[in-house]
Amino acid sequence: MSERAGRYDRSFAGMVGAMVVLVAVIVGFVVFRDANREDAATSVEEVDYQEPASFARDQLDFPVLAPRELPDGWIATSVRYAGGDAPSWHLGMLTDDRRYVGIEQEKKPSPDMVEEFVDENASRGDDMSIGGTTWQTWSDDEDDVALVRQTDAVTTVVVGAVTEETLADFVEALT
Repeated sequence: MSERAGRYDRSFAGMVGAMVVLVAVIVGFVVFRDANREDAATSVEEVDYQEPASFARDQLDFPVLAPRELPDGWIATSVRYAGGDAPSWHLGMLTDDRRYVGIEQEKKPSPDMVEEFVDENASRGDDMSIGGTTWQTWSDDEDDVALVRQTDAVTTVVVGAVTEETLADFVEALT
């Protein structure tokens, strides 16, 4: 019986060579897979929000806000509601230039909602009247702007990385 370990000499240089070949094969596979991918890594799936909004309106004890239809080019990307002890409604959208706008409704005080959905150091602006209703304006140091309205039933925050005018036009279309 031979005392040799194998049919070839094992050395450090051989191990390094094998690793170089292995890394080259992995990199080649990743490049090939990425070049042949059909869906872009940044694609966003559109969700239906009408049916969940209708269901939430039947279940929640506050007026759930959602647009009858989204502005041209906008897509709904997330929707959820929660009942029970902490009822809430959320609708997330992307504008035609892929900027986020969201509707958040919860039974929380408006300062808590502003801190959670805008910024803990958000700045209050001038109040704005939209459709005969007064909304508070808030913004942060980044590009987030929010319109906030608190009633006895619910606090509503409409927040987005868009202009106040865009949010005001959107709020006017909510039902």
